[in-house]
Amino acid sequence: MIKLHCINSLNITIMKNLRPLPTSVSATFKTIVLTFIISLFLPTYAFGQKGIHIIDSVLMTLYNQGKLNGNVLLAEKGQIVYNQSFGYANEATKEKLNENSVFCLASVSKQFTAMAIVILKEQGKLNYDDKITKYFPELSAYDNITIRSLLNHTSGLIPEMEPLLNTREVQEYLSNHKNSNLFTNKDIIAFLSIYKPKLRFSPETKFEYCNTGYFLLASVIEKVSGTTYGNYLDQFIFRPLQMSHTFNYSPNMLTDTIKNFASDYIYYENLKKYCLFDSLKEQSNLKGDFYGGGSLYSTVIDLLKWDRALYTEKLVSSSSLKEVFEPTVLKDNTKTNYGFGWFIKEYPNYGKSVSHDGSHRGYATFIDRNIDHDKTIIMLENHDRGVFPINIINRNLFNIPLPNEVKLTQVQADALSGTYEIQKGYHLKIWSENGKIYGQATGQNVIPLFAENELLLFAKITDLKLQFEKDKREKTTCLYILQNGNKNRAEKK
Repeated sequence: MIKLHCINSLNITIMKNLRPLPTSVSATFKTIVLTFIISLFLPTYAFGQKGIHIIDSVLMTLYNQGKLNGNVLLAEKGQIVYNQSFGYANEATKEKLNENSVFCLASVSKQFTAMAIVILKEQGKLNYDDKITKYFPELSAYDNITIRSLLNHTSGLIPEMEPLLNTREVQEYLSNHKNSNLFTNKDIIAFLSIYKPKLRFSPETKFEYCNTGYFLLASVIEKVSGTTYGNYLDQFIFRPLQMSHTFNYSPNMLTDTIKNFASDYIYYENLKKYCLFDSLKEQSNLKGDFYGGGSLYSTVIDLLKWDRALYTEKLVSSSSLKEVFEPTVLKDNTKTNYGFGWFIKEYPNYGKSVSHDGSHRGYATFIDRNIDHDKTIIMLENHDRGVFPINIINRNLFNIPLPNEVKLTQVQADALSGTYEIQKGYHLKIWSENGKIYGQATGQNVIPLFAENELLLFAKITDLKLQFEKDKREKTTCLYILQNGNKNRAEKK
């Protein structure tokens, strides 16, 4: 499955879903305007105040439309050029978000797990090509999996543990081995050793995003260091970088004791509004207490400290950092777009960028570090259907205008309309309505599209173009998805 909201295999990044917020979520416009006016007195950087104004206007519009609830921080060369909070941390108490609000990082956590492994490697306590069985001999069925293949998602392990929680095998394991309803990292190792689910492919022959691999990496960290995953990260990453609001969360922690905690909300279709995640969602008796893949909590300010450290040797050497940000090479010499805990992209207009997004419960997170030009985008949201308008932000950071927009006739728009097969069972539908053009991929939400010419559409919210092709009879036969230097064909059905 190709995810349109995640930076993943085919890279169709159509960002997060677009749905309205409840009417109770609002902020005083005066407060936002005042903060923006204050920002105008900040120093002018390469993209100028016009770019800041456009970005602020776009984000405010998204917030007013119910498509953004969270914190946004932009920086150039470490200097904050935009830092704004939109909406509430707690809708019941009307506590507003602020720059110190604490969010679950979801999969943005993986870059910290990867860094801990790199630190242990520099400490001489492990090697990337160590087999996982060196640390967990009971995983003998996976003797060809290395730490490196866990880091870069090429292990072939089952990618998710959550879907297995209610399977017969897990229930059998629980009845024989467990007295509690928490399924932990230790249980993952025990489960894999007992039931030995087959690898989905031979290690290092394919990229497949795998949370299970990062849970195992966290357990390796504990095995090698002799302390807990959270303690190790605190000692060797968070405290050295003075990331005082960053920590590993566990179910034993009470959220009401965490200062500036941002509660998470998900949109319920039947109620047509956002609700606190834990308030209405059916809770399973069995809960996953996994860490290493998405269990860290942090703030936009702490993440900026992290960003700055990655330009230095505060944590590891420059040679180690270089390897972190290098694409993985598979056994057939093809490259993936992932390093150690980071997606890696080469943008034609922007240069090299390393990034990661995350989605867990009601949280949606994103960090992008343009390491060629030292520009940083950090977005933390506590509504699960929040939007990341990264294309618009990047275009304004780099002073790159959107393509010139033209108006298509109804006949021209109808010629492009139809269903296009991206891959088996996965389609992109294009249609026009009231003079506007829209697109929607299978299982995803609708996005507006705009015409550059009669055969080329583009999205404003993400870096995406659709190039259509006609046959000799002037009938549209296919389209090409153009993004980040990639070109993928989809046949018209």
